[in-house]
Amino acid sequence: MSKCKNDAPGMRGCRSRTEAGPLRAKRGDTHIGTIEKKYGVDLGVRADMHLDTLLDHKRVASLNDLINGR
Repeated sequence: MSKCKNDAPGMRGCRSRTEAGPLRAKRGDTHIGTIEKKYGVDLGVRADMHLDTLLDHKRVASLNDLINGR
């Protein structure tokens, strides 16, 4: 059972929500190594790269789209 209350079934990791309900955006200065470790993925870039930089480089809108290959 998830230790995060009110998470949707199958959600990976604990993410807080805004007052309106949607998930908060992941901070752009988060290191890719942290994301790879937390979500169990290999994004194929240096671990010290920032999320914003990778999203711009890959032309992807969000962390979710990046991990799910959209």
